[in-house]
Amino acid sequence: MTRSGEEARELHLSVTVDEVNLILEGVGLLPFARVYALVAKVQQQAREQLGGKPAPEEPDAT
Repeated sequence: MTRSGEEARELHLSVTVDEVNLILEGVGLLPFARVYALVAKVQQQAREQLGGKPAPEEPDAT
């Protein structure tokens, strides 16, 4: 759900890698707590489309 109570709708955009990087650069200027999930979602979809491997997971601190 969105803030207004409406169900979120998805958009499928077609942008270049450079354009995605520019978008992420701008989003990166916003508070981390507000954008971290969006950045992760963009990165995951880019990896899937470009055939990249996921980043290695951090080792457990336990």
